[in-house]
Amino acid sequence: MKQVSLVLGSGGARGLAHIGIIRWLQENGYTIKSISGCSIGAFIGGIYAAGELNAFEKWVRQLTLVDIASFMDISWGMSGLIKGDKLINTLKDMVGDKTIEELPIRYTAVAADVRNEKEVWLTKGPLFDAIRASISLPLFLTPFMYEGVELIDGGVLNPIPIAPAFGDNTDLIIAVNLGATNKKKAVPQPTIEETNTTALKQKINDLLNTKDKPQKAINQSRMFEIADQAFDAMQNTIARQKLAAYPPDYIIEITRDACGTLDFHKADEMIELGYRKAKETFAKS
Repeated sequence: MKQVSLVLGSGGARGLAHIGIIRWLQENGYTIKSISGCSIGAFIGGIYAAGELNAFEKWVRQLTLVDIASFMDISWGMSGLIKGDKLINTLKDMVGDKTIEELPIRYTAVAADVRNEKEVWLTKGPLFDAIRASISLPLFLTPFMYEGVELIDGGVLNPIPIAPAFGDNTDLIIAVNLGATNKKKAVPQPTIEETNTTALKQKINDLLNTKDKPQKAINQSRMFEIADQAFDAMQNTIARQKLAAYPPDYIIEITRDACGTLDFHKADEMIELGYRKAKETFAKS
């Protein structure tokens, strides 16, 4: 069996494809010895490292738009729309409140310290503190205070964090890029307005809305849509540079048009896509 360092990239709900990729590797003689990831990659990778991917997969496949909206606990501060406590507490109940040191494989979550303009590799302490820091998408989720430092989504600086895998001494480094370009056809990139239907859109608008300023709510909703698109474009540019500078042994690519950032109700579709893309990638070797 080949030993693998798995690098899981950021990309919102497209990261559910990571589950299918892990499934294919498990079924085809690859042993995952380490995981490094940022944002959704740190999220899925951490749950796998904790040994609870089966339970999480069953749970996420049953999520509806209404369920997703129910996890949106509003933050009344100015640093982000959602606090994220409801989601993290739900996952702790499912996975257990584990530390990174007790995980059976090496795990690194990558977050960004924008004040000091540097990546932060989280390799110790509570697992869900590391995950929460790494998924702190600017404007949407509030930043996370970790050991006195305010951290945000690792995709800001390194959406495909390959460097933590360099010292693993495994047979292969396999990276997953969730921001690949669809070369077969030009498809307009989905927006939050287009990809998330009534229940989720209404929840976001309700969080932003004030009875005396409905127009402000509309403008703010548009603001989050534009920020999401800008962040996606930025990550994809950085990802191409990182992959060119530090090419892994294999790159599994999920295109940007696979689903929208918040389309977590499309778990079945994305998990199956990840499985298929892993199979196609290794069939070419």
